[in-house]
Amino acid sequence: MGLIKLAAAGAVGYALYKYANQNKQEAEFAGIRGSGPDHMQNPPKGWDKTDEAVDESFPASDPPSTY
Repeated sequence: MGLIKLAAAGAVGYALYKYANQNKQEAEFAGIRGSGPDHMQNPPKGWDKTDEAVDESFPASDPPSTY
């Protein structure tokens, strides 16, 4: 009986946690744009595979392997 109460309390706690943080998670990604020139405000005129790979890897610390 104690195990059922503990499981129910955990489920309620998890549901409250998800409810409280649902808007926070959406706000974190609000300022991030998709990769590629289609998602840029001022796209460059010349765009090749290397530019695409660099844009897709940002902000990773490792450079793409297309150099």
